[in-house]
Parts: sequence; C-alpha cells; structure tokens
Amino acid sequence: MKKIVILLVLTLSVKPLFADCAEMGMQFLPSTKEISLNSMFIIEGYAFSQNIIKSFKERTVYLESENGELIKLDLQEILTGQMLLTQAIFCPTSELKPNTKYFLKYADQTENEVGEMTTYNREKNESEKVYWITTDKKSIEQLNDNLTIEFEKTNFVYYGCGPEASAIFKIKNKAESEIWYKTEVLETETNKKSVYYIKEWNGTLNVGHDMCSGAFKFKRKGKYKVRFTPMNIDGNSLKTTEWTTFESPFMNDKSSFGY
Repeated sequence: MKKIVILLVLTLSVKPLFADCAEMGMQFLPSTKEISLNSMFIIEGYAFSQNIIKSFKERTVYLESENGELIKLDLQEILTGQMLLTQAIFCPTSELKPNTKYFLKYADQTENEVGEMTTYNREKNESEKVYWITTDKKSIEQLNDNLTIEFEKTNFVYYGCGPEASAIFKIKNKAESEIWYKTEVLETETNKKSVYYIKEWNGTLNVGHDMCSGAFKFKRKGKYKVRFTPMNIDGNSLKTTEWTTFESPFMNDKSSFGY
C-alpha cells in the first residue's frame, strides 16, 4: 500500500510539469540578421512542428524581398534529431541581391505556419516576422584556422518532467561571426551514427538533450564518440575534428532514475 501511495504522489506531481514543454516550435538560422549574398539557411521544427520540416520534401521554400521578388531555396538535406527535433538545410538557387531585406515564405503556407514564422526581438520586446538583410559582400567572415574544441565533462540533471543529459565541449579561438557545428555522434556498441547541426551556448557545445528535446540521446550505460565540422553561415568549413570518446552522461546519475 505504501508503494502505491508513493507512486500516486509521483504521478500527480510530475504530470503537471509536462506543461513546461511546448507542443510545437520553430527556429530559424542564421540567428544574425545581417547575411552575405550566399548565405545558407536552417529551419528547425520541434515536436508537432517537425511535420512542417518533413513537408519540405514535397514543397518549395523561398526568400521573398520587400518588392515581392522570390528566390527559391534548394533543400540540401533533412536531419532528424533523436528527441523531437528535425531540421532542414537550404541554399539559395541564385545569389541574393545586395542590401535587400528578405522574408521567409513557403509554398501553400497555412495561416498557422505564417504565425510560426516569427522570432522574438528582445530590443523591441515583441515578436516579428523572420527576415534577413544582405550586405554587399559575397561571403561572411572566415573561420579561425586555430579554432579548437576540447572535451570538458558530461552532465546529467533530473528535472520534474525529464532528464537533461549532455557531453560538454569548450570552444577556443573562434571567429566572432556565427558558426554552425555539424555534429556526428556514434554509439560505439552498435556503430549507429546520428548527425545534426548545433550551435554554441556560452562558449560551449552541449551534445545531448534537455528535458524537452535535443539532437542526441544516450542509453543508460555505454560509450559514445563525437566529431565536429565547424562552418560559417556561407557553408565554408574547417577540417573535421578527430573523434572524441566519452561515457554516457547517465553514468553520472546516482538516483533511481535514468534510461
């Protein structure tokens, strides 16, 4: 009877906390608003919004200038994360015009999709349509050839509605411009590989997931390998790093929870 009561208390206390995780969401890269004439673009969908990303296999995505001119974006690949994330990578089919403001547009877009094509402007304290403004440069700042990525630690934290688990890597000697990291994670036991583009957070790369979503998941025990290919928003990249091996972050878990 005591065990039943404890289980009921846990169930009642955990379920409301799932509301902290939204049912949908979109992210649009580059994060910077000022881009070159040959920038790449990443559109990411979370949870139910992943269906939008998958639909790009069948319909076209554009950039639309303020005067209505359309430039088609060519779908390069769709990458599926291991925990409720999917992203599509695009390149323009022609060079963008200089000093031009472009908005994102989908073929046959719905009213709900239009509503999701927004970002939050912290300076204005309001949401606004997704847009980018080109400079007159054909390429953005080049990457620093001395950029290094060093393993720091694994991290595990259990929250009310799920665990956060990641391997943390410190970045050194990076350029000031926006950098994307093509991240490949290999589970050594099965040799299964997952690939996803991630960005840094406060000078570190967090390879894993938070309590709601993430590009990579881990088993309760085991070893993993990861390597990175740093690239700028034009798609110019540095040499891929060597593989780094680390243990599942869940091996830091001292509680009865864990996968």
